[in-house]
Amino acid sequence: MPTVLITGASSGIGLEFAKQYAALGWDVLATHRHEATPSALAEAAAHSSRIRLEPLDVTSESHVRAFVGKLESAPIDVLINNAAVAYDDKMSLDTQNFGSLSFALFDRIFATNVRGPLLVTEALHANLKAGNEKKIVCMSSTNGSLTEPLPGSIGTFYRASKAALNRAMMNVAEAVRPDGISVVLFHPGAVLTEKNVRFGQPYPGMISTEFSVRNMIETITGLGLADTGRFLLYDGEALPW
Repeated sequence: MPTVLITGASSGIGLEFAKQYAALGWDVLATHRHEATPSALAEAAAHSSRIRLEPLDVTSESHVRAFVGKLESAPIDVLINNAAVAYDDKMSLDTQNFGSLSFALFDRIFATNVRGPLLVTEALHANLKAGNEKKIVCMSSTNGSLTEPLPGSIGTFYRASKAALNRAMMNVAEAVRPDGISVVLFHPGAVLTEKNVRFGQPYPGMISTEFSVRNMIETITGLGLADTGRFLLYDGEALPW
């Protein structure tokens, strides 16, 4: 069976990807950055022998290299770069507003949202070349669009990180095209994850995590090399950069 590797699988979109791919019969490498496996991910693995749990801190080069070394030459069909930080649980949301910017948070967001996907993707290059599907998927956001900017000035670091991710992965797409590997970025929609509920972020029109991920998997299934470098909504609609 094909193998999918998911970063940031402890909750939200990453966890839902693990559950749905396992239900489809895929072998799932579900990674997380915690010392102990988060309860929701442990429960998912207990219900499916397809889910293999692995600790992985995408911000640490030594950790990523050691992780990839354990995989050796095992093929990876689909890599989903999902691990990301939008805001810090320990800081108020205004720490990304001009006038009260927290640059410690800036470093954490960029290390996770931009450096992490680049580091993981490069380290797994050989494994992806060995796979049959040869697909790299990155969770981006319309927050990073330059042609369709959102109103207001909130979320400065997060928005900038997604713009940087988009540009970086367009470069990666060109670099790995000769290997037959496609790279696609997704806006998953305004998703009602556990974290958004916990921090009081829900608003009308948000979609369920299950709905977003199900649509993304259907879209990923139909993607090929002709789609590399594209920025898509969960249902495959092309989005402006």
